[in-house]
Amino acid sequence: MKSDEFKLEQFVPYLLNQAAEASSLAFEKIYKGRYGMLRTEWRVLFHLGLYGRMTASEISARARMHKTKISRAVHRLTERRMVTRARDADDRRLEHLTLTTKGRAAYDDLRNVAQTYEAGLLKELTAAEIKTLRIALGKLAQAQSNPFT
Repeated sequence: MKSDEFKLEQFVPYLLNQAAEASSLAFEKIYKGRYGMLRTEWRVLFHLGLYGRMTASEISARARMHKTKISRAVHRLTERRMVTRARDADDRRLEHLTLTTKGRAAYDDLRNVAQTYEAGLLKELTAAEIKTLRIALGKLAQAQSNPFT
């Protein structure tokens, strides 16, 4: 009987998923607990907090998330008065999104939590390991899907 050479625990997509889940759970408890947000909502909040006024399509492209998910998150954040929408004067199909004062306060709070959380997460790594990790993850995030069959 041939032994199975495939090791799931060393399969990079599996490891990335496991690392992502493990590293995001504690942060999720904070944004969900404090603000009742879902993952897509905090991503929208952070994009608007970091980059300022954007459209849902721009957020979708940057976050690599389907526009429908972004639209739902924007709707929920708008209902909770964290985001405002303004129609584009030249193209009425476009809506520009911005944070409200309430949204900016939530963003500032969660940004500080995120920075502290990340520092704790990376404390066991050396500066060189952190640099290598960021470079490698950046490359993997930018990689195009290669057909393999």
